Amino acid sequence: MYKFFCPLLFCLPPEVAHAITLNLLKFATVLKLTHFFVCKSTGQPINLLDLQFKNRIGIAAGLDKNGDYLDALAALGVGFIEVGAVTPKAQIGNSKPRLFRLVKEQALINRMGFNNKGVDYLVNKLKQRKSTCIVGVNFGKNKETPLAQAADDYIYCLEKVFLYADFCTINISSPNTPDLQQLQTPLYLENLLTAIKKKRDDLTIQHTKKLPLLVKISPDLIDAELYALVDMVDKLGLDGIIATNTTNQRSNVTNHSLAKQIGGLSGKPIARLSYEMLVKIRQHNKHLPVISVGGISSVADAKQRFQAGADLIQLYTGLIYEGPRLLRKLIEL
Repeated sequence: MYKFFCPLLFCLPPEVAHAITLNLLKFATVLKLTHFFVCKSTGQPINLLDLQFKNRIGIAAGLDKNGDYLDALAALGVGFIEVGAVTPKAQIGNSKPRLFRLVKEQALINRMGFNNKGVDYLVNKLKQRKSTCIVGVNFGKNKETPLAQAADDYIYCLEKVFLYADFCTINISSPNTPDLQQLQTPLYLENLLTAIKKKRDDLTIQHTKKLPLLVKISPDLIDAELYALVDMVDKLGLDGIIATNTTNQRSNVTNHSLAKQIGGLSGKPIARLSYEMLVKIRQHNKHLPVISVGGISSVADAKQRFQAGADLIQLYTGLIYEGPRLLRKLIEL
C-alpha cells in the first residue's frame, strides 16, 4: 500500500508529505486498520536501561517532534519511539524550504532547526497517550540561548518531562542549530553533562523514579573526540550513547544537484559512516548501551548493526523510503 502512495506523496513538498502520511496513519489507527500492514509478531524482547523493550526496533527522533502521533506510531509494533527534539520554548525553526529529498540515493538533507511547539505542549501529549510503548524524549537548547547557558535549557526540559518519559536523550549533535555541536567539545562537555546528571539524580531521589539519560552524538567526530566523549559519558555514569545524528559530509552525494544544500544528510549515504562510528564505540567501550541509527534501510543493515554491538536500532529516513514493510521485516528478525 505504501509503495503505491509513495510516488504520489513524493510529488508534494517533503514537509507536506510528512504531515499527510502521519495524519493518515493516525486516522488508520483510530479506525483500527493498522493490523492490515503491521507485523503480527511482537519480536524478541530485550531488557536494557532497566526497561523492558518488546523488540529492538525503534523510531528515531525527528519523525514526531511534538508527540502528536505517539499512539499511531506505537500501533506499528515498534519497541520504542523517540520524540523531539524539543526545546524549552516553542520555535519555528529555519526558513523553508528546509527539507530536501535525494530520491535516487534514498536520502534526505534537512536544516529544520529544532522546530517544535515547546516542552509544555509535548508533556501534554505524553500525558494523553494510551499506548504503553516505551517513549524517549530528545531535547536541545533554544537557538537564542548562549552556549554558556545551554545546561539551563536541558535541565528545564528534563524537569518537565521527568515523570512522563521512559528515557531522555541529550542532543548535542544536531548540525542545524548554530554552534550546538560545540557542546561536544571539552570546553563545554563535562560541565554540561555533569549539571544534567546532577539534576537527574536529584529528581530520582525526589520522585523515586530512575530515568535513563543518553547522549546523541555526531558522525563527524574525529576519533580522539569520539573516544573522549564516550569516556566522559561512562565516567559520569550516564546510561548510553545514540550513534549517530545526521552528517555535514557529502562525499557520497557530491554529484547530486542538492548536495550543496546546508543541513544534515541522512539515509543510505551515511550508513557506512554510522556503522563505523558504532564499531569504534564498541571497540573502545564494551559495556555502554548503544542505540544505532543512520542509514538503516534493510534487514542486512540491521543485522550488521546488531553484529557490531548495537543494543537497539532506530529508523527514520529508511522508513520514509521503504514504509511499514521495513518495520515488519526488522521486527521479525
